[in-house]
Amino acid sequence: MKVLLQLGWFFKQRKKQYLFGIAMLVFVSVLQLLPPKIIGIIVDDITKGSLTAEGLTKWLIILAVAGILMYIARYYWRVMIFGSAVLLSRTMREKLFNHFTRMSPSFYQKRRVGDLMAHATNDINAVQQTAGMGILTLVDSISTGGFVILTMAITINWKLTLIALIPLPFMIFLTSYYGKLLRKRFRFAQEAFSNLNDKTQESISGIKVIKTFGQKNEDIEDFTSLSTDVVGKNMRVAKVDALFDPTITGIFAISYILSFYFGTKFIIAGDMSIGDMVAFSTYLGLLVWPMLAFGFLFNIVERGNASYSRITELLSVAPEIKDVTGAIDRRPEGDLHFDIDEFKFPGDERAALHNVHFTLKRGETMGVVGKTGSGKTAILKLLLREFEGYKGSIVYGDKPINQYKQQRLRESIGYVPQDHFLFSTTLAENIAFTNPRIGTEKIHEAARLAHIHEDILGFTEGYGTIVGERGVSLSGGQKQRISIARALIMEPELLLLDDSLSAVDAKTEEAILQSLKQTRTGETTIITSHRLSALQHAHKIIILHEGTIVETGTHEELLEMNGRYKEMYDLQQLEVLVEQGGEE
Repeated sequence: MKVLLQLGWFFKQRKKQYLFGIAMLVFVSVLQLLPPKIIGIIVDDITKGSLTAEGLTKWLIILAVAGILMYIARYYWRVMIFGSAVLLSRTMREKLFNHFTRMSPSFYQKRRVGDLMAHATNDINAVQQTAGMGILTLVDSISTGGFVILTMAITINWKLTLIALIPLPFMIFLTSYYGKLLRKRFRFAQEAFSNLNDKTQESISGIKVIKTFGQKNEDIEDFTSLSTDVVGKNMRVAKVDALFDPTITGIFAISYILSFYFGTKFIIAGDMSIGDMVAFSTYLGLLVWPMLAFGFLFNIVERGNASYSRITELLSVAPEIKDVTGAIDRRPEGDLHFDIDEFKFPGDERAALHNVHFTLKRGETMGVVGKTGSGKTAILKLLLREFEGYKGSIVYGDKPINQYKQQRLRESIGYVPQDHFLFSTTLAENIAFTNPRIGTEKIHEAARLAHIHEDILGFTEGYGTIVGERGVSLSGGQKQRISIARALIMEPELLLLDDSLSAVDAKTEEAILQSLKQTRTGETTIITSHRLSALQHAHKIIILHEGTIVETGTHEELLEMNGRYKEMYDLQQLEVLVEQGGEE
């Protein structure tokens, strides 16, 4: 019952609804006592020959009124209890989703998307069942069972009642044992479902790669293996679940045998009437549901306990990046001072950056060059404050970036990542993602600056074109330019382009850079790129190698150094010459 205590915070919020629902359940339990008693009275009157039409009519009216009242009460307890359980499901999903949005990137590096989805679906459904069906079975088994046993003992025969209850302790022991088994096995089953969920999400997202490399059969085999594991572990749950009903039914069969055997003796001895025995057997039949509900309760609660534990474990993970007390509530602006002595990504032994120091004045453009893994993206991630734990400082304007509210810091930064993510909506809504209420003209202006406007007009639906999940219907260059337009909509103080022009041709690249140069006067830009043509106009260029700066200067200054930059430049010039057919 631990999970019911853990859900106390919600039961307090919905106290009125749950109390009213429970009151209706108890009312139904009391009304259910009337039919067996009335049947017993009618049987005795028939046996004695004293039953009259008026008497029969009176009892039938009482039964009809009781039936109508039970109908109304059952409607309201369902609305109150099951309705509240649905609200709990919504509350838990919102809490999980809000938690996901607050978490740092390292959280997602350690957890799979499919597993997080399983927490937000299967696990929450199990908790919802606990707050709905669990409360029902708990209250119903106690109230109905308690009232029936008391009525049997007080109004019919207490000795026969005790005899009929002799097998019940065995049932309680066995169902408790089954519940413990069920909790352990259900947790394993949920984890297996998480693995399957993750595999499904991954396979659907990567279906093009799977088919391109001819790995369809292998992927199906992997999926089948995981699916079989889910079935196997759920079968282990089902085998325990299947023990509840036979156990309870078997024990009640023993109770019936004892009741009829000793009840017959009591009738012969004159301690009970035939009507009493009929009423007693009917009451005993009413006890079957509370005892079955008791078994269901263990089933539901143990499932809910396993799922709620998984959810609370997830919610207990604290965000690594938090706003400091008294954080500055304004967008930063001004010069940028980047002084990092050492930074390692979580879990990495090797430093991603070491001895990286530069100052970028407001309105300047800086280029960052280096091989894959040299630390280019790490610089941008630190500027976005996606990671902390570095030795050194990053000052934006006159304050360290961790002194600003995260929301304000990121409002001032337009970031175009290497991995462009587009949503399954229209092109216009993708561009206006950071400001959904912005006017159409502003959207078109941003698209023109990113040189994607003409492409969009060429689509059948124009800006109303649905791009498909993750932008699958667009080319790499189109996705890059839409991502750039999305960043420009923000009118950012600092624009970060993380190798964001790699999929466009040289002519389009030059046009985009010229547009940015003309429109972003007084605003700062950092561009990381493998293509040096994208950086030649920069006020400053830094060359990274194995996480540290090995060269810095303007394009002309770096060429004069005759170092790494000069080697890269000569090689790229040679590649251009080859592409042009070897003609100068």
